[in-house]
Amino acid sequence: MSEKLRRLWAGAEAQTLGRGGIAAVSQATGLSRATIGSGLRELKQGGTQPPPVTRIRRKGGGRKALTESDPAVLTDLEELVEPSTPGHPQSALRWTCKSTTKLAEELRRRGHRIGPRTVAELLHELDYSLQANRKTREGSSHPDRNAQFEHINRRIQIFQQRGQPVVSVDTKKKELIGDFKNGGQEWQPKGSPEPV
Repeated sequence: MSEKLRRLWAGAEAQTLGRGGIAAVSQATGLSRATIGSGLRELKQGGTQPPPVTRIRRKGGGRKALTESDPAVLTDLEELVEPSTPGHPQSALRWTCKSTTKLAEELRRRGHRIGPRTVAELLHELDYSLQANRKTREGSSHPDRNAQFEHINRRIQIFQQRGQPVVSVDTKKKELIGDFKNGGQEWQPKGSPEPV
């Protein structure tokens, strides 16, 4: 039921019950007494015709779309998400953190009234989707890898023959620098994951 139809129905029920009808209908339906009273008044004024089904409220009601009231938000959002964005190359937002929450924070700093959900909706409208980067370039081992280990082994033997101690350090953790595959997802145009 639309709001008006619900008011008229509740008013008709209260009218049928007579004295105490408003309180009984309010308690049974959870509608406020003022709403039921409005329905009764509309019935007395000849509001028995049901409202048209096509619209509940007048055309043009409600909040305008953000892109209509703030058209610059799309431009600013694309600047933040696009990898070719001009600006400071060390910007943490640009390179490492493209979550809707961080994008919304940056847009608010730029003077836009926006939240993370709206950012996600706008990104979908701009044909972006969350994507993991795709490993397309395979690395290879260093050409001198074996020679390095042979050199280390020769140096160890020389030190041991002299009776000097040898300390061997082996590291497992790699700190990759460059465009290597990392876990997680970030906003990119659909079908265009970051090649790594």
